[in-house]
Amino acid sequence: MGKYVLKRLLLMLVSGFVIMTMLFVLIRLLPNQIQAVQGGFDEAVREMREAWGYNKPILVQYGIFLKNVFTKWDWGFCTTVGSFLQDVTAYIGSKLPPTIYINVVSVLISIPLGLIFGIIAAIFKNKWQDQVINVFIMFFISVPAFVYAFLLQYYVGFKLGWFPLVMESGTDYFSWKMFRSAIMPILAMSFGVIAGDMRLVRAELTETLTSDYMLLARTKGLSNRQATVRHALRNSMVPLLPSFMSDVIGILSGSMIIEQIFSVPGIGKTYLMSINLKDYSVFMCISMFYVAIGLVAELLFDLSYGLIDPRIRMGGGKTNEL
Repeated sequence: MGKYVLKRLLLMLVSGFVIMTMLFVLIRLLPNQIQAVQGGFDEAVREMREAWGYNKPILVQYGIFLKNVFTKWDWGFCTTVGSFLQDVTAYIGSKLPPTIYINVVSVLISIPLGLIFGIIAAIFKNKWQDQVINVFIMFFISVPAFVYAFLLQYYVGFKLGWFPLVMESGTDYFSWKMFRSAIMPILAMSFGVIAGDMRLVRAELTETLTSDYMLLARTKGLSNRQATVRHALRNSMVPLLPSFMSDVIGILSGSMIIEQIFSVPGIGKTYLMSINLKDYSVFMCISMFYVAIGLVAELLFDLSYGLIDPRIRMGGGKTNEL
């Protein structure tokens, strides 16, 4: 187990380094985003560019970049996003809490609801409960998240006036006012994930409930509920783990568009701004943030396989069955 964890950590670091190298090279091949400035900023820009080696070969620039990142956690300076020459990590740190807030709440809502309604659909297969859930699944899987966002914003926010059209700014994330202003972006990110999880859970659990060992469990005296909880659910979770990992990553990537629609002052909106305004340092830092989230999520979900199903042995080992 320990060797497998170390191997996975090493592969994660190598993958992150390769992605970072590719991003750096591609970004530095783009035209210079710092235009000539007037007044007292001329000297500051010149010194900053000299410190980061902009006038040197690209390998030297990359060496300076790696040294600054791994020794001083310095990802560069803002040029067109935020305050001019502001430290990138400080700027992104100020934009991170709103993104974390809506994403964490969305995940906490989406995965449990997807599991619960998927289990209900599997248990009541071909009954009215299953038919209602299937209609929900087909509708919310077919429609993109940004369409929910516009519909919620227009009908629920504008027409009915139940919730604010945009998310409140501030730092009191545990207040009702903040949660109320964030309900619509959270729902917009959650609908598709809930529907996808319901479909997968229903399919996996339906197949498991009709397997031979479930019939054996019932003949031993277990009720349908006991057999479902003790055997079917646990075995169904193993193939579903990758889908839950993709839920986390999908919500993070989808939040970029949702943050733009609801004016959420998070890094998703900042990420799009950095692309439009050609602020390459901000773009690089946020890109690696999303890459790190994806790699860590993949590692954690991969390691959790062995906790859900003890028959799985990490590192390609085989189980001995009597």
